[in-house]
This record gives sequence, structure tokens and C-alpha cells, in this order.
Amino acid sequence: MEKPKSGFIAGPIADTVFLIASPLLAIALFIPFATLPIYRFPLQSVTSSIETPNLCDAFIHVVIFGHLFIVFFRSHLNPSIFKRHIWRFTAVPVSLFLLAYSSTWFLAALTVLTVWWDVYHSALQTFGIGRIYDMKKGNHPLAGRRLDWYLNLLLYFGPILGGTSLMLHLLIQEKSLESMLGFNDLMAALFDWNPDSSDQLEQVRRWLSYILCGVGIPFCIYYVYAYWKLAQQGYNISFQKVFLLLILAVVSITCWGFNPFGSAFFVMNFFHAWQYFFIVWFMEQKNITAFFHLGGVPVGRYIALAMFVAIGMAYGVWTIVPGLQLNYQIMMSITVVVSLMHFWYDGFIWSVRRGQVQ
Repeated sequence: MEKPKSGFIAGPIADTVFLIASPLLAIALFIPFATLPIYRFPLQSVTSSIETPNLCDAFIHVVIFGHLFIVFFRSHLNPSIFKRHIWRFTAVPVSLFLLAYSSTWFLAALTVLTVWWDVYHSALQTFGIGRIYDMKKGNHPLAGRRLDWYLNLLLYFGPILGGTSLMLHLLIQEKSLESMLGFNDLMAALFDWNPDSSDQLEQVRRWLSYILCGVGIPFCIYYVYAYWKLAQQGYNISFQKVFLLLILAVVSITCWGFNPFGSAFFVMNFFHAWQYFFIVWFMEQKNITAFFHLGGVPVGRYIALAMFVAIGMAYGVWTIVPGLQLNYQIMMSITVVVSLMHFWYDGFIWSVRRGQVQ
């Protein structure tokens, strides 16, 4: 008799801590950052890239940039994946860096692109984890795939577009182009349409909220109905995916829709990075351990894990400490290219449909 599938990726405890309930963990972690004065200690003389930074800002900055870098442990250190996409992993990032370094306008355009691609990428990460859970339950890789794709986009973009943080997302781009790139003309072309008054801002946000609720609520009802129909046809419901999406929905709507931008930014980005560090290590630990030549060492796997995390965090520190950085244009070009490669690579190196995740 075939053993029933557990439906977990790594196991009940690991999945709960690192994947399913990670948004709740991020909220718990943010509480001391929000309440203890030491985490608001200014670090102007220590860091760059953040306006009036403090320990909280520096911590989440390092975590975010660290998780962006570790995609290369999956793309470049996995021999089968690297051979399959060798030109995407070599020629494309080098060419993109040269273009960004040689053209400040091109670099500015890429900087704006990263802000919104990041939101899309975050939605697709949770979508991908949910698809892995479906695979673990033995479901067909295409069953409910489009429904999950739409739902995850709604859960990420909806609260941002209809919540309190939309204009702050736009202002981040404006400040980036003005203070970091000095592009007043480009900035004006991109952002002059932004509402200037609080009344206009509230009116735009209110109408976006109405539209999103008018589309989102019926879709969620249809989503449940469609999966009920699939279950009647033999689809095995993954309760891991159900709880993953439920927790994500509550946290995303609460944070982006109602909370101050700083807390939402911290919570959403921390749990996203937390999930990513875990999934890369879980899937690639053998390759990473072999890369560091620690396969024959009794505790080699744990040393490799420490080095894996340390390398990601070291890159994050490099992006924020002025004394460690190169020429500013070089540094900006590298960080933008790493971010875009992270977003792009993740779209095809974790494909359940193509059998790249087992």
C-alpha cells in the first residue's frame, strides 16, 4: 500500500517556522524593533543608501540585499540548472551591468523597474511555495495554477494599490532618482502626475480600494468554488497551502493596507527573505556543502550553512557601509543587476511545471 503523502517540504516544524507562519514570525520580530529605543539609534556616520538610518533600517536593509544575492547559490552552483541556462547566467548580467554603468539614464530606469518587479517577485515566491505544496500532495502541476497566480498577485498588489502605502512607494522612487541619481528631468517626467494634496491622495486611494474590493471579493469567492470543483474531480487539498495563503492574506492586508509604511516594509520583506534563505538552503545544501569542500567534515553541513548565510549577509553589509563600497556608479550598477537577476532567475529556476523542483 502506498504511504500517504505528508504534504510538507521539509517537515511540520520546519515548514511552519520558515514558510507557512513566517509572516507571523516577522511581526513578532518587529515588535522589539518598534518598541525598544536602541533600535532607533541613528547611524548616519556608519551607513549610506538610507536616509537618516537607524539599527532597524540597517538590519532589514542587510537582510533584503542578502537574500537577493543568494539566488546565485541556486542558479550558478547547481550544475544541471547552470548548464541549462548558461547564457542567462553569464552574458546577460555582464551586459546589463555594462549598460547600467555606461548610461545613468538606463540605470535610473532599472532602479524604477526594481521597485515594482520586487512586488511581483514577492507574490510569485509565495505562489511557487504553494505550487510545491500542491506537488507534494500529488496534484497535477497545472491544476489550479492560474487561480493561484491571480490570487497571489491580488494579495500583494491589492493592499499596496488600495492601501496607505501606494504614494509612499511612488515617493521612494522619486527620492531615489532625485537624491541618488540627480535626475530632476526624468523624475519630473515620471512623477509629476502624483497627487500633491492629501485630499487628492485620499480620493485616488479610495477609488482604487473600491475597484480592488469589487474585483477581489468576487474572485476570492470564485477561487474557493473553483477549488471545491477541483476537489470533486480528485484534487488533493493541501492544507499547508491553505494556511500559507490565509496567513499571507491577513498579514498583507493588515500591513500594506492599514499599518505605517515602515512596519509593513519590515514585516513583508523580512518574512520573504526568511522564506528564501530557507528554501535555497533546503534545496541546495548538498551543492553548497560540496562547493565549500566540506562534504567529508563531520559538521561540514552546519559550517556550510553558516558560510551560506554569512556570504549573503556580507553582501548586504557591503551595500550599506560606505567604507566598503567602490565607485558609486559601479556600486549602484551591481546592486541593481543583482536585484534584477534575482527576480528574473527565480521565474525559471524553481519551476514545478518544468520539473525543476522535486
